Amino acid sequence: MVPVALGAAVAVGEGDPVWWRAALALVVSLALQVGVNYANDYSDGVRGTDDVRVGPVRLVASGLASPGAVKRAALAAFGVAAVCGLVLAIATTWWLLVVGAAAILAGWGYTGGPRPYGYLGLGEVFVFVFFGLVATVGTTFVVVEHVNAASWVAGCAAGSLACALLVVNNLRDIPTDRQVGKRTLAVRLGERLTRWFYVLLLVSAMALVVALGVTGQPWALVGLVGMVPAAPAVKAVLAGAQGRALIGVLGATGRVQLVTGLSTALGVALSR
Repeated sequence: MVPVALGAAVAVGEGDPVWWRAALALVVSLALQVGVNYANDYSDGVRGTDDVRVGPVRLVASGLASPGAVKRAALAAFGVAAVCGLVLAIATTWWLLVVGAAAILAGWGYTGGPRPYGYLGLGEVFVFVFFGLVATVGTTFVVVEHVNAASWVAGCAAGSLACALLVVNNLRDIPTDRQVGKRTLAVRLGERLTRWFYVLLLVSAMALVVALGVTGQPWALVGLVGMVPAAPAVKAVLAGAQGRALIGVLGATGRVQLVTGLSTALGVALSR
């Protein structure tokens, strides 16, 4: 929701916005997110990565659903994203098909395929690109068929917030991921640096909100209200929260993303 809201907000006042495309972009974004989660559940489950897990319950690893059923759910979600993306490509440019195909392949390849990039420490790179830049800038493009500097700055903010979610998730799983050879960025950095990386991502997101505010979108500064839910999350991470204690931090980080993203989007729209 957040990158689409930000991308749509930047489109306000730019040319002649076509708002039904923003709604369709939201469906694409949500379907990709759902597809990625089912795909990760399936791939990690069949690899045995989730056999020992401290995070929220996974379907395949817990036996709540068969691998085949979870795989079909992932493919169905990706299919919804593909169909809606096709409509947007027909309405704008066929180049969106290349972007959409890359997004779906990235979603599956995070933990799936012979060389999953999530196991190589590249998860944050792809999350920043696809759930930050592509989702935000792409939304602006489909609504007004051009982009501007503000959409790129907003995309970086969305990407930083999305990466913070992934980082705290991987911080929690460092011990178990290390046991099964899953070399996430958190495993590679180690616990101490990962904790500071999490803080850096949240600080970067807030700095980018300020950048939007001082470059023509003054009401974007209302997005700094996200520092309120961020404070206890940062405190817990720097205090050394581990294991199940980080599940609550994961939820808090989601609230930071939602509050910061949507309030910034509202501020940007009001400023244009």
